[in-house]
Amino acid sequence: MNFDRKELSNVQLLDLYKRLLKPRLIEEKMLILLRQGKVSKWFSGIGQEAISVGITAALDKDEYILPMHRNLGVFTGRDIPLHRLFSQWQGKKTGFTKGRDRSFHFGTQEFKIIGMISHLGPQMGVADGIALANKLKRNGKVTAVFTGEGATSEGDFHEALNIAAVWDLPVLFVIENNGYGLSTPTNEQYRCENLADKGIGYGMESHIIDGNNILEVFTKISELKASLAENPRPVLLEFKTFRMRGHEEASGTKYVPQELMDMWAIKDPISNYREYLQNISVLSDEEDEKITKAIKKEIDENWAITQAEPDITASLEEELGDVYKPYDFEEVKPSDKVENIRVVDAISNALRQSMERHENLVIMGQDIAEYGGAFKITDGFVEQFGKERVRNTPICESAVVSAGMGLSINGHKAVVEMQFADFVSTGFNPIVNLLAKQHYRWNEKADVVVRMPCGGGTQAGPFHSQTNEAWFTKTPGLKVVYPAFPYDVKGLLNTAINDPNPVMFFEHKQLYRSVYQDVPTDYYTIPFGKATLLKEGTQVTIICFGAGVHWALETLGRHPEISADLIDLRTLQPLDTETIFASVKKTNRVVILQEDTMFGGIASDISAMIMEQCFEHLDAPVKRVGSLESAIPFVKALEDQYLPKERFEITLLELLKY
Repeated sequence: MNFDRKELSNVQLLDLYKRLLKPRLIEEKMLILLRQGKVSKWFSGIGQEAISVGITAALDKDEYILPMHRNLGVFTGRDIPLHRLFSQWQGKKTGFTKGRDRSFHFGTQEFKIIGMISHLGPQMGVADGIALANKLKRNGKVTAVFTGEGATSEGDFHEALNIAAVWDLPVLFVIENNGYGLSTPTNEQYRCENLADKGIGYGMESHIIDGNNILEVFTKISELKASLAENPRPVLLEFKTFRMRGHEEASGTKYVPQELMDMWAIKDPISNYREYLQNISVLSDEEDEKITKAIKKEIDENWAITQAEPDITASLEEELGDVYKPYDFEEVKPSDKVENIRVVDAISNALRQSMERHENLVIMGQDIAEYGGAFKITDGFVEQFGKERVRNTPICESAVVSAGMGLSINGHKAVVEMQFADFVSTGFNPIVNLLAKQHYRWNEKADVVVRMPCGGGTQAGPFHSQTNEAWFTKTPGLKVVYPAFPYDVKGLLNTAINDPNPVMFFEHKQLYRSVYQDVPTDYYTIPFGKATLLKEGTQVTIICFGAGVHWALETLGRHPEISADLIDLRTLQPLDTETIFASVKKTNRVVILQEDTMFGGIASDISAMIMEQCFEHLDAPVKRVGSLESAIPFVKALEDQYLPKERFEITLLELLKY
């Protein structure tokens, strides 16, 4: 192995050795503890430490790194107290996730490290968002994100690279090509000769680096860091290395040919670097022994601290209290000055006034810049706020949502527009597995609003007409808002943007230009979890939201003899159960109307809650009305049959006769 010290001093050379040795010695300790049954699982990075160590040493302490589960050198390189790492692995309270996640599935703002989730891919989009925030701040900072050669086959990898290239984001995309996925060799994973070649397709600079040569890693990253500060751009880096242990210890390495193991053992990054330092008289045997003893002593002392820490005691209040980041609603009362506007205008007004109120707010979506979006909601925004904050995105919902998370991590707010709510399926993973779980896992906010133009009645067919709120109402950590009137749309969207938790904001397309209302011209907010009682009566409670509210109003207009409480939920998570239960206890009959298909919809949960909490007050069965159990069709006659509008009227009248 050829080492080139360039202009590095003896002190720097020795420092890199200490950084390189520490994760190896920790791993050796963990492997012993694993065999003793004192550690439950371990993902080894033995043989590829030089990548983590070299990159971390080259970056500033305040530059974000997004590692994987075998990048221990990143964490030790940021000087995290070892007992906190050990407590994290052992599920102790002083770890980073309060026992809620294991291994390196965590982040820490204190040390500017953002760990991965098991789905791997989204963290590359998160790196895009962090880098975008750095670029908006013009601070010259670089972001490094790790992935393995296996994850380069994921769609998120390609989406993230494409976004970074299009937006000239200062991201170092680090591929640790260690030969295998779990057991799948590289020749069964991709056909290009080198993964660095993938950069060509994105117009991206790329390099191949010896991942076992600490000096080559450190000096190349140092050069790139200086260059990216002057000329922000993404760089794809393929580090050739090898994983000397199994995917995790239980996997073993029997699938690896012995000659391959022998070849890479000769290239061990630590023994070769140690020999180099000894040959140039920077490291003596005595000094090496002294360094090793000091690190082992530190490991043992910190392991003892973790062992002395009591096991976690479950607290129901704490568990539920950490699902969402606490948020003190900021009430801004509306002014007396109003204008008669549509739903689409209310959305636009809220976004515009929120952009003025929050200078760190960035809006992202397909065609939202000069074109103004598919529904012209952001028309004129570029002229007022500029293209840095109003960003057209490529068609890659997953990476854009992840980028929203990255913006949030690095001090910004993000609004992501799904061109149609149906398209959220390609961004589903980062919403339900990243945004929703982030605060619960490691106390990090996800200050992202996902706008969801949804619903039928416009003959748009199966891929542009779904109302898919049930995909998200069952996911703890998400807030779900679904207003029906311009006044509510504006106030609730302002609140959604203020709230540091992830919010799915549903906007029914059929209401965009058909519903008018007097709406205050100034900025105002409306609290989540407060339904509106649109009509009061004594015979029946009608619970609905979205377009269903207007269908119910039309039905009651045709039947003035019906005395009904009409509840517009407005927000589905949190849900105003207090208003629901109070009304049911008064009227003793209830019908729940949703546009979504019946099975598994939110109406089912509301019905179950009413049965549990109000059973003795009911004079009739709880009725639910929803769309047909099929995809939503295109032709008007078929769509009318699919939607529950007419069936609602029939059900309501039958219920009153019960």
